Amino acid sequence: MKTTSMNFLLAAAALCGTACAETAPTLESVDVHPLPHYGRVARKVVGILNRKHLLAHSFDDEMSRKAWSNLVTQCDYSHSVFLQSDLDAWEPMKTGIDDALREGDVSFGYEVHRVFVKRLGERVAFVTNLLETQEFDFSAQEDYLFKRDEAPWPRTTAEAEDIWRKRIKNEMLAIMLGRELDAEDEAKGKKSKKKKKAEEASTNDVAEAAEPEKPPKQVLLEKYRHYLQMILTESDEESVLQRYLVAVTTAYDPHSAYMSPMRKEDFDMEMNLSLFGVGAVLSQSMDDGALEIKEIMKGGPLAREGSIKVGHKIVGVGQGSEPVEDITWKPMRKTIKKIRGPKDTRVVLEVTDKNGGSRRRVALIRDEIKLEDQAATGRVETVTLNGVARKLGYVKLPGFYGTMDKKPSDPQYRSCSLDVAKWVSKFNTQGAEGLVLDLRGNGGGSLKEAVLLTALFVRPNPGPCPVVQIREKTNVYPLYTFPDVPTFAWRRPLIVLIDRFSASASEIVAGALQDTGRAIVIGDHRSHGKGTVQTVMELGGDPETPNGSVKVTTARFYRINGSSTQEKGVESDICLPSSLDERTDIGENNLPNALPWTMIEPLQYDQIWNMPNYVPQLKALSETRLKDSAEYARRLEVVKLCRKASERRTVSLERTARRKMMREDRDVYAAADELDELDGDEDDDASDKKKDEKKDDFVLKESFNILSDLVRLTDGAEAPDAQVRPRNLPPWLRALGGDY
Repeated sequence: MKTTSMNFLLAAAALCGTACAETAPTLESVDVHPLPHYGRVARKVVGILNRKHLLAHSFDDEMSRKAWSNLVTQCDYSHSVFLQSDLDAWEPMKTGIDDALREGDVSFGYEVHRVFVKRLGERVAFVTNLLETQEFDFSAQEDYLFKRDEAPWPRTTAEAEDIWRKRIKNEMLAIMLGRELDAEDEAKGKKSKKKKKAEEASTNDVAEAAEPEKPPKQVLLEKYRHYLQMILTESDEESVLQRYLVAVTTAYDPHSAYMSPMRKEDFDMEMNLSLFGVGAVLSQSMDDGALEIKEIMKGGPLAREGSIKVGHKIVGVGQGSEPVEDITWKPMRKTIKKIRGPKDTRVVLEVTDKNGGSRRRVALIRDEIKLEDQAATGRVETVTLNGVARKLGYVKLPGFYGTMDKKPSDPQYRSCSLDVAKWVSKFNTQGAEGLVLDLRGNGGGSLKEAVLLTALFVRPNPGPCPVVQIREKTNVYPLYTFPDVPTFAWRRPLIVLIDRFSASASEIVAGALQDTGRAIVIGDHRSHGKGTVQTVMELGGDPETPNGSVKVTTARFYRINGSSTQEKGVESDICLPSSLDERTDIGENNLPNALPWTMIEPLQYDQIWNMPNYVPQLKALSETRLKDSAEYARRLEVVKLCRKASERRTVSLERTARRKMMREDRDVYAAADELDELDGDEDDDASDKKKDEKKDDFVLKESFNILSDLVRLTDGAEAPDAQVRPRNLPPWLRALGGDY
């Protein structure tokens, strides 16, 4: 079905709704253009890639082709928005991006964005017309290719519209059947995770009546209206440059990236686990363009103020005594930057209730907000195995955070190794006999913190202990634990948990502790496989026109045994697979332009302890325990089924066949959630204690059993020479006290 220009304009206008027709951004209002200094930024980015990247490869026609492919794919991953004619028109730029950027010309990125917004408007207008005028026949034998990353782009508008017709038909069928299956499950006393979460959520002081379910057509109309409005709202000069230059940097490898000034600010906050603001999690409402308060952080200025609740909306922001500025339909990233600011400064928020009424202004003093969800947590667990109860320590480390611009003596200094050391000190004092270090889902972070953390568990023998080898373009050098002041904070048996999301710094720690015989690694068959080092380089600029930064890959990680962690990761000594283990869409080897695995000469190093010697016995004991376990048998079945589901690229649009598939998938994923919940999809409102004390974590429970076996097999022994304590502890560790 063709969409005429008049139909398109009417449909596009309808997307904005009556209330926001005058203020919401339109297709015409988002025709953004590069700022004058962006050419200078691009030249600097290319210059750094040429000089500093590990590959030592100039940004030439080969890299230009990769950047071109990255850019069109980042915009249109499903190969369903652009037309082949659009790509044909850009054909000269396949080998022209390098020449353009050397001249400081970034206009191609903005041209691609303009066409994407135009085509997306056309597709959403078609969807609107389709949903309003047609009914779907779900008895027809028809399939939908939903994984289109390898599919050709549509050649004509009619071909594109047929793809979107199937897409909408697929989503409509999924909604309808999903509700049927929900009703079936509820009748049997089962509820989906989403429904449980919705019922448990309490976002207002007074409970509200549940809203009736919207018709599937209305759900889809609102979804695509919101999607287009989000693209329009978030389209500005900086976001388009960010996407274009990321396409350029990722031509070298998946982890090199341009960071715009705002992205760099977010990056620093992630590493420091803190920001200065009012303490709220916000999302942009696509109904009125305001920022809706989704969560209020405990102890923050907004929580202390007390009268503003979750669900209220921010419609204006003022700095100090300056006038309040209307922020509706402004890019959310820019508005959040206005709300953040230096500590002890004044910000005024203009707030409405959930329905947009009772507008009022509230003045707040910004304060530091701690992002404690990513901080290390721990506990002592009493585990009874074969009638013997043991105290075992457990530490969950979600990321390798560490303050980069402060010293340990600074009150604002944060360090994951310091936080783990505090837990280890408690475990020593409480008489824990073993420790589980949980690095599942830990994507890495600070290299320095990885070395410091390893130092808590290894003893120099006789000198500093090597942790990792770094290979740059022209030289290789090892990183050691403290060369002059050794530490040995934990001397008892140690287990490290990994999964397919454990990456980078997690793999350094797991690999070093495995290679030195200090720990046993348990979890998925292997970790993620990110074995590269990134260095953040500032691009200069001035306060009015900052240039941002470049995160560029400058080196590779190698284990002390000479093997790179790149692509292959760290293999478990004992495999207790999660639902992630066999998925084909997770892992470094599945990322575009990933660097290959290589090997170098191993270092000379000593075995700290003989933990690997116990692996065969521990495996046998675990296998005996699990042999008759229906739960474990189901786990292995779920892992295989999850792999099968991840490999699926098409689905049926015939009702009976699709219902059968959805029922099977639902049972598989429900089982995966119940068995281990290792996909990281935890309840955002849950406390740290609840997150750490999930009683249905099969991998953790069996790891405690294996650790209990290990303590028994070692007869309570500690690592050799552990009784010799160093005389001069580092000040940051000595200050903790405890049994060191």
